[in-house]
Amino acid sequence: MRVLVVEDEQLLADAVATGLRRQAMAVDVVYDGAAATERVDLNDYDVVVLDRDLPLVHGDDVCRHIVECGKPTRVLMLTASGDISDRVEGLEIGADDYLPKPFAFSELIARVRALGRRATPPLPPVMERSGITLDPNRREVHRDGRQVHLAPKEFAVLDVLMRSAGAVVSAEQLLEKAWDENTDPFTNVVRVTVMTLRRKLGDPPVITTVPGAGYRI
Repeated sequence: MRVLVVEDEQLLADAVATGLRRQAMAVDVVYDGAAATERVDLNDYDVVVLDRDLPLVHGDDVCRHIVECGKPTRVLMLTASGDISDRVEGLEIGADDYLPKPFAFSELIARVRALGRRATPPLPPVMERSGITLDPNRREVHRDGRQVHLAPKEFAVLDVLMRSAGAVVSAEQLLEKAWDENTDPFTNVVRVTVMTLRRKLGDPPVITTVPGAGYRI
């Protein structure tokens, strides 16, 4: 899952981003509304965690822009106000969910995950393919009944490959979904991660390299 965090309180924004990354999500962070609209135009996000009271461009206008783009991106709006009228207004302009500050981080993660499921075609709670089972909610992977312990990026890559249901996924698509915008597009991080993922999943190999195209399970 790729997430954009938009929050002008930098410490809070960075803390939210760090927590989401620990859940194997690729997270970009910006601190004002103008930067948020630029990122939304450049990248395809599953979820945008959007503070309502932003400098330069108000969060409401950012939300309207996301809706007007016609992308399947879901918006979780944050605000310091717990007033019901504010929540109703935020939902009416296009937000998919609303969370008042202060919030429990476990609830934020649960809401982001729920919105992420709505941004993509529905899948079973546990995905199974070629002897591999992947549970996104528990962050557990098994190969032929044996539990496999994966690093967050390895889990994210496997998640993308499993969701593709046998279709080829390019290295560029893996970078887009499993890493944030600060990753060098010319890096070999995808190849290295796939290599370690293959090793951990064991024999016989289930991740196939399609020359000039990408990878698939």
